[in-house]
Amino acid sequence: MRELKLIGRHIRRHWLSYVLGILALAMVDFMNVYIPQFTGEITDGLKAGTIDMDGVWQLVGRIVLLGAGMAVGRFAWRYFIFGTGLAIQRDLRGELFSHLETLSTRYFNEHKTGDLMAHFTNDLQAVRMLMAPTVVTAFDATVMLLMVLGKMMLYVDMRLTLVAVIPLLLIMYGDYVYGKVMHRKFLAKQRAFSELTDQVQEAVSGIRVIKAFVQERKELAAFARINRLNHDRNMDVARTQALFLPLLDLVVGISGLLTLLYGGYLTIMGEITLGQFEAFNLYIAMLVWPMMATGECITFISQGMASIKRIQAILDERPEITDGPEVREIERLKGEIDLDGLCFTYPGQERAALDGVNIRVEQGETLAVLGRTGSGKTTLANLLLRLYNTKRNMIRIDGHSLYEIPLAVLRRDIACVPQDSFLFSDTLERNIAFGAEDKRQEDIRQAAKDACIHENIMDFPDGYQTVVGERGVTLSGGQKQRSAIARALLKDAPILILDDALSAVDTDTEEQILHNLRKNRAGRTTIIIAHRVSTIQHADHILVLEDGKAAEYGTHEELLARGGIYRSIHDKQQLEKQLREEGGAAL
Repeated sequence: MRELKLIGRHIRRHWLSYVLGILALAMVDFMNVYIPQFTGEITDGLKAGTIDMDGVWQLVGRIVLLGAGMAVGRFAWRYFIFGTGLAIQRDLRGELFSHLETLSTRYFNEHKTGDLMAHFTNDLQAVRMLMAPTVVTAFDATVMLLMVLGKMMLYVDMRLTLVAVIPLLLIMYGDYVYGKVMHRKFLAKQRAFSELTDQVQEAVSGIRVIKAFVQERKELAAFARINRLNHDRNMDVARTQALFLPLLDLVVGISGLLTLLYGGYLTIMGEITLGQFEAFNLYIAMLVWPMMATGECITFISQGMASIKRIQAILDERPEITDGPEVREIERLKGEIDLDGLCFTYPGQERAALDGVNIRVEQGETLAVLGRTGSGKTTLANLLLRLYNTKRNMIRIDGHSLYEIPLAVLRRDIACVPQDSFLFSDTLERNIAFGAEDKRQEDIRQAAKDACIHENIMDFPDGYQTVVGERGVTLSGGQKQRSAIARALLKDAPILILDDALSAVDTDTEEQILHNLRKNRAGRTTIIIAHRVSTIQHADHILVLEDGKAAEYGTHEELLARGGIYRSIHDKQQLEKQLREEGGAAL
């Protein structure tokens, strides 16, 4: 079972701490079972007159020493076992995060953020409870049960012990049924929590859209449904616990009642002493903990194994995009790109996103890609970065198939500004320097100047130390795009891809950024994906995509002269520009 292998691997890593903690726990249990015996000896000695006050104080001293030793032992097992549980939780969290970083884009397209976050919170918490408190309760209950039963049989009476234990055997069957039911209900509870987490994460991230469209009531109703489902699943677990735990109390109570009746009879008949009867009742009280711990232990095991199963499902996922056996020792890319009949269809889709695209881009050239929405422009950028796999030799860089280029080298030497300009909740300086190693502050500022964002940054009270909100929410769309462009420029990669990265920038700023690109990226390859002709008209080559196919290819002048799709888009945008200018003049 893979879940057990995962647990076993982490237990082996921390075996010494577990051994020390269990030894300390065993020491505490061993000392604990002698306290009722010493108490019974005091009672019998005082009743029979065979013990004086010195003897009483001697036994009391032993009890005090046992108590002190138990205190030290309890600290030790808490330190070693609970500390190990926290360490395993830390290690698993790191392993899970590290594994998620290796997974391909497809996995994150198919799994929601909230669901993944639930694995890092509730599931890992349940695993920690499995790896620490469960170890304590399982070992302590077992050892305490055996030691107490041994003392009851050897120090008191075998017959009385059997009478007291028979009702407790019912708990074994109840534990089996309870464990199966709890496992199923806890899985449902965790799934409901995942849905709740995802609902909250999505609503908070999209709060601006919710407010802009006045959909607060609708989102509140959707949240209420998910919240009710989560509540109901938690109540299912709570009801099961509320039913089982009182039944444990009832069984323990019946055992205690039988002990009083039969033990009292044996005491009256003189077959056991009053001190033995008193000690036996103390032992019965000590059995309550192992019985109660059994139910608690089953709860933790059911919940922990359910969570381990969910975590193992992620760890079992394998990335589709990896370095294969054909990878060569390529240290640096130059920027020559060949697309040879490039075809690609997204998983689960029937229509090809790209179909038979053939182009060649020499090192240092600028390729512009134009097309309507859904024509395959972004897909082309994703395939160059090998976020998805294509057939071999459809894409070649510097004469090498993408499969021959190490992923680390490929993505290091391609700087990309995606459509969604993602910024971290950090300072602008760190956002721009993200991905660039050992860059001086002067380099960061120069990249910001080339991206025409430097002046905006200096207008902020904290300048480059300004902390932007989550996903850069405190910046305008144009400021986010220019910050992302500065980050890509600072990387100084042989290949730069701008995927509609100037859509939120005004035309004057766009023209200045493009001028800086032509000046600073001489000799390096640039791919500009855009909707506006003004953005791409100075490119060396322009590729027009239509329904995933290369509809037109050439320079700005060649495509205008051809009078096709490019000319149509150009004329339409020129007309829109003229109408805007006339409208502005009229005002």
